[in-house]
Amino acid sequence: MATVTQSNIGPLHEKISVTIATTDYLPGFQKALKNYSKNANLPGFRKGMVPAGLVKKMYGENIFSDEILRTAGTEVEKYLSEAKLKFFGRPLPLDNGTGYRFDMNAPQDYTFDFEIGLQPEFSIPVIEGGAAIDAWKVIVTPEMIDEEVEKVRYRAGKMSDIDTIAHEDDVINVTFLPNGAAADVEGKKTNSLLVKYFSPDAQAKLMGRAVNDTIEIVLGSAFDEKLLPAILKDLGLEPTDESAKELYYNMTIDKIGHVEKAILDAGLFDDIYKGAGITSEEDFRERLKTEIQTYWDQQGRNKLHNDMFEILVHETPIEIPTAFMKRWLAEGGETPKSAEQVEKEWSGFDHSMRWEIICSKIANENGISVSREEIEQGIRMSVKQYFAQMGMMADIDTEAEWMQGIVDKQLKDRKATEEIYNQVMTEKLFSFLESKFAVNMHEVPLDEFLKAPSKHHHHH
Repeated sequence: MATVTQSNIGPLHEKISVTIATTDYLPGFQKALKNYSKNANLPGFRKGMVPAGLVKKMYGENIFSDEILRTAGTEVEKYLSEAKLKFFGRPLPLDNGTGYRFDMNAPQDYTFDFEIGLQPEFSIPVIEGGAAIDAWKVIVTPEMIDEEVEKVRYRAGKMSDIDTIAHEDDVINVTFLPNGAAADVEGKKTNSLLVKYFSPDAQAKLMGRAVNDTIEIVLGSAFDEKLLPAILKDLGLEPTDESAKELYYNMTIDKIGHVEKAILDAGLFDDIYKGAGITSEEDFRERLKTEIQTYWDQQGRNKLHNDMFEILVHETPIEIPTAFMKRWLAEGGETPKSAEQVEKEWSGFDHSMRWEIICSKIANENGISVSREEIEQGIRMSVKQYFAQMGMMADIDTEAEWMQGIVDKQLKDRKATEEIYNQVMTEKLFSFLESKFAVNMHEVPLDEFLKAPSKHHHHH
């Protein structure tokens, strides 16, 4: 009968030793030989008629080794389950220095060692004490609505390609490249901008420019002050970083277009919001205001959740068996990683690992779970959102009969189901966290929101 022992080899680092006797694996070996004989296809023999002795001679050693290793693995899994150990990853084989020589003609007892990293017991002080956190709500101004109205008129207008920039309302497609960088660097970004979004000095330099012209710009002086934070964000830069404004970029003009803006009338309103019954500019602007507010409210919530993530990950004292986890990161996946790769990926992996066990603790202690019905509803809303983004059937009935067929199909797709499960669970976890933090809401103009600092901590 197999025996399993556990011993400590470091902080949160355990060795699991399993010894299997011949009586543990020989019956499985004999059964595997018989099954192989029944299904073997060898030239000169009918299927299922290959002599067992021949199968044993040709394949016995491999079957013997596989059965020993399978038995050892099964015993380890059984022990971990019965002991109810909370551990990271999966057990990794540990070299005990003895080496293994499997001989089916001389069966014997074998001992295998594995190592595991245990999850620590910990508390979450920041939510137990109701830590304060700032949240941000954007004030939608008439100017923002004016800008959105103009964007709508541009999008619905008639575009014609032109050779040179001649007006502040011209649209240019541009490629940004950090000054001195190679053409294929990661910092290369594309964007579509109205000429009037640039500063007066930059606009003057753009007038008369043609496709393929390249202009050197300094970010801080090239764009309208209100737009600059958004441009910095699009370029992957931190809007609050003053030094980013001093960066030089080469901006290449890829395309120039002139738009004859659409007229604001009932026809345009109905094209955009079909069946909504919007006939006046006042109602149209009110609808836009609602959508703008909804968008920035979600952006504010996203920022709040990101800050909660940073605080929880960095201010929850969790001891991690780092040495074991780095080995697991190197060897535990489908493809081995080098020491350099492990170090490069460690920070992100460490964050994800800490977040995962924090979420697990919160969910388990507060009865937060996701039901099948919630997964189904998540699928329905995902389908509705897809159609809305495609500009089709924005007001579809999520309970329609045809929708059930899509839901049933998605439920059979494990990857899709897990994705919806994670979305629903994440939403429920953050809703719970919002009730535990002391949220200080700040109503601010858009430019202040874009400059609001993000949480970046070091582990306590």
